[in-house]
Amino acid sequence: MVAAQETTLRELLEGAKQYQVPLYQRTYSWGSDQLRRLWEDVVKLAEDRVEDRSATHFIGSVVLAPSPSIGPAGVSEFLVVDGQQRLTTLSILLCAIRDHRAQHEGPEHRERITEQFLINKWRSERQRPKLLPTQADRAAYLACLDSTPQAGGSDPVGAAYRFFGDQLAAYDAPDDPLDIERIEDAVISGLALVSVTAQAGDNVYRIFESLNNTGLQLKQADLLRNYLFMRLPTRGEAVYESLWLPLQSRLTREELELLFWLDLVQANPRVKQSDIYSAQQVRLHRMRTEEEIEAEVRRFGRLGLLLRVILHPEDEADPEVRHRLARLSAWGTTTVYPLLLHLLDRRDQQSATSAQIASAMLHVESFFVRRLVIGRATANINRILLSIVTEMSRDLPVDEAVRAYLSTGRKYYATDASVRAAVRTMPYYLNGRPHQRKLVLQWLEESYGGKEPVKPDRLTIEHVLPQTPTPEWRQLLSEDLDPDENFAEAHEGLLHTLGNLTLTGYNSELSNSSFTVKRAMLAKSGLALNREIADRERWGRPEIQHRADALAERIITNWPGPTSAAADTRSEVPWDIMNRALAELPAGSWTTYGDVAALIGSHPVPVGARIANHSTPNAHRVLQVEGTVSPGFRWPDPGRKDDPRDLLKAEGVQFDRYDRANPAQRIVTEELAQLIGMTPEDLPRPHVDRDVRFTEQLTELLSPEVAEATAQVLAAWADLGGVFGFGTGGETSCFLLARDKGHRLGNIWPATIYPSGKFEIVFQHLSIRTPFDDIRLREEFRQRLNTVPGVEIAAAKLALRPGFPLTVLVDPGARKALIEQLRWFYEQAQADDSDL
Repeated sequence: MVAAQETTLRELLEGAKQYQVPLYQRTYSWGSDQLRRLWEDVVKLAEDRVEDRSATHFIGSVVLAPSPSIGPAGVSEFLVVDGQQRLTTLSILLCAIRDHRAQHEGPEHRERITEQFLINKWRSERQRPKLLPTQADRAAYLACLDSTPQAGGSDPVGAAYRFFGDQLAAYDAPDDPLDIERIEDAVISGLALVSVTAQAGDNVYRIFESLNNTGLQLKQADLLRNYLFMRLPTRGEAVYESLWLPLQSRLTREELELLFWLDLVQANPRVKQSDIYSAQQVRLHRMRTEEEIEAEVRRFGRLGLLLRVILHPEDEADPEVRHRLARLSAWGTTTVYPLLLHLLDRRDQQSATSAQIASAMLHVESFFVRRLVIGRATANINRILLSIVTEMSRDLPVDEAVRAYLSTGRKYYATDASVRAAVRTMPYYLNGRPHQRKLVLQWLEESYGGKEPVKPDRLTIEHVLPQTPTPEWRQLLSEDLDPDENFAEAHEGLLHTLGNLTLTGYNSELSNSSFTVKRAMLAKSGLALNREIADRERWGRPEIQHRADALAERIITNWPGPTSAAADTRSEVPWDIMNRALAELPAGSWTTYGDVAALIGSHPVPVGARIANHSTPNAHRVLQVEGTVSPGFRWPDPGRKDDPRDLLKAEGVQFDRYDRANPAQRIVTEELAQLIGMTPEDLPRPHVDRDVRFTEQLTELLSPEVAEATAQVLAAWADLGGVFGFGTGGETSCFLLARDKGHRLGNIWPATIYPSGKFEIVFQHLSIRTPFDDIRLREEFRQRLNTVPGVEIAAAKLALRPGFPLTVLVDPGARKALIEQLRWFYEQAQADDSDL
């Protein structure tokens, strides 16, 4: 059992007290980011308190326990179970304020601040400091406390002291004699904390362990609960039993926190989840009586019932509302929750019917689907969703109000004309989240009204025209080309469009098979989407576009569009997406007009015209498909006459004797999408029998020689101590894990192997994993890999997921060299923290 109360630093430090940081706590570790954030909060608070002396800023909690050594008299000693980082930082800040004011205003400040907030003057040497850090930090802290010459050393405590000294000196204006005094006042009296004190006899180490190791630290919901019941001195027990316990039994601690945030967002969409406690406290502080606080707890209980329905749609009684809630839940965008809570609340308050709120949810679903189709799945989506409740009309029925709000302004609620145009050209497969792309195809299948429900678990998205075309596919598509068209650009422009995609449980079996083989298998499918494809005699551009048109009409029929007030964007090309991708294009790389066109759902010719006539980032890095500079290329500056090849060479692009850029340095469409975050990386997941499925696919899709060579690399990885993870897609990928999730530094893998024939180096993943978050280590890994015969990875791809074909491994020398580089990677990943 713990007791919690809101307090200030003044109340925490005044009096004969000592706060001891136990030896099992980590050493002081705040860095410049945390220090700067605290300083900015203090400065803003000091300025706010000029206008409002009651202004405070909540900075978190400290969890305390009576020290086992406490005696009947003397200093009250507490162990700091949690919160030592902020308590230590605030004490260092007070030392810096004291020293600055003593130097610039007068020596009296040294004695005043030291004796009031930093030491117990008349106590023993051991009890003298009010804060007693761990042994490792003690000398550095005491140097700051006593202002010795050693204060401000190179350790983290010294760095914090120096940081605050610098900030105070910069903030101290010669013409404002009170500015530092206001800073001191903000720190001492304005920063609000919650002090949580355990009872005597509690196992302090167990408390610390539960707070810091099992993830059960006090959350903002816990702090809010403590505040609420602190405001219920006489009614607390009854309210807890009758109202709080039922709410707590329905929702997890995380869901409770979500509820309190959703409640705030109804009035202010800009409230952050990190500000839940402070924002709710400000609102509740205006309430004066226990009856008002009890009414708030009752209201939270009612909203908690509604949130439970949002999180568990199967609990909803109305079938249409249940259906729409289930779909929006599957979509996975939690920022729609404020609107859903508002809609259910409106029905609960009898200002909307079930039919109206189901209709409103359909418009939101339609908004999501149509944005995905036109390649705008994520543009400002969170801001739009969080603002609906506060900005939509109160004069219309709720479903009409939601539709009207989504239809106005630049919200990309695609019109019918926009859908028809985009389905033909936009790379659907590269937009939105993978599960959302699959959901739309699944819902399209359901729209056919088949007698058997779609069972999506084993279904994956299949490219009918394959990503790696065989000679037979090349011949088929070439029949549809105009005289001046290039096969590669035509293939790229059709590959990822919705018309070429379907759902199947036989992705690995279909793979690069000819259309004759695919057609026979799709004809046996229980999915109407597949039987329609099987009805075709061939599968080239006319057939893909005809299917795209049919799917566009089905989308328009099933997902209603915006009101007539919506902007018609049918002719709009997302040039902003092109500019974002080209701005991210690294030096030493190049791309093609066709790659860019496929990314934005356009054609190489208008892309070339746009680049030639508008200022475009890195325009010189866009080449013709064979890697040559376009004859029509010109610089935006008319006076510039230098050859773009010279600049490309200076940036690191290699050209052959025919002035063709090195293909290994080309950034293709999918990699352009990676650069701007359109295609999130797959992650390894544990799954029964996925190792068997991977092995089966490896054997089915590759020649015996390549499959055997790959198996030898896998065996070598296991011999090193590495383990394996497997993807959840139809093509079961294999992750070479050097560390799993249980490692103190988290999981890490150097590569992913795809049974279709690719060994992918995951630089993008490594950039956020210790120790390869150091770019120098990733660069060394790239250079080591390039010593493997048959491997050439351009430096420009150090932020992407490049790879090489598994056929490289058939060469024993290449296989041996690769295993050596994987050994080096494994050793780096396994290095102890202290060695990094």
